[in-house]
Amino acid sequence: MFLFKKVVAPLFFPVPLCLEILLVGLILLWFTRWQKAGKVVVSIGFFTLALLGYSCTGNILLHPLEYKHPPLLSSSNQDNVKWVVVLGGGHTSDPNLPVTSQLTGSSLVRVVEGLRLHNTLRGSKILLSGGSGFDPVPNARIMANAAQAMGVDERDLVLETVSKDTKDEARLVKEIVRNDQFILVTSASHMPRAMALFEKQGMRPIPAPTDHNVKERQAISPEMFFPSADGLYKTKKAFKEYLGLAWAKLRGQI
Repeated sequence: MFLFKKVVAPLFFPVPLCLEILLVGLILLWFTRWQKAGKVVVSIGFFTLALLGYSCTGNILLHPLEYKHPPLLSSSNQDNVKWVVVLGGGHTSDPNLPVTSQLTGSSLVRVVEGLRLHNTLRGSKILLSGGSGFDPVPNARIMANAAQAMGVDERDLVLETVSKDTKDEARLVKEIVRNDQFILVTSASHMPRAMALFEKQGMRPIPAPTDHNVKERQAISPEMFFPSADGLYKTKKAFKEYLGLAWAKLRGQI
């Protein structure tokens, strides 16, 4: 099922989806008599790709996800918290690169946010969660290496290295933290799904979203008026999370 999700879900991400529409249109144009239909389908594919490439489109789709749970700007009133749980966000274990470059941007930001919160909570532990996936080294191990490189004491780190997805992380984290209060750190767009999966396990984590993509602009930038890879990245993240939420509901996981 894990492999099925990883193979099928990307087919519905913005770029593959638009290319699929364009491919159907080209087939109609080149190999059938339905020239008019082909032109319509190609036009739909082109304009859909352009629309999804605007940052404003991604912002509209991401905002309800990223701001469902407000950022945890201060943990000063969380004295009873014993754990800071950081969910994995991907990596590539290349020993020729510094450990910070082996992590994806999302993983690195999550680790940094986890460290920030840990430093304000006396006696807390950082639980890093994430299995191997398609890489021989678990995500949690690479995150731990990065955390230690940034000065975290190895004794303050606990690793969960066998989970394959967020559903697994929720179940395995519960086995470690049990009934202890904890802060949950993950990307802002991923937080609604993560919270739903953790709550399904009977836990009540304190959300600490990070890695926000939707930010209040202080000035108008010319790049706002053009489709871009950044815009497609935002819409991809939104599509991934909405598909993930739909899948979890369909499977009765949330």
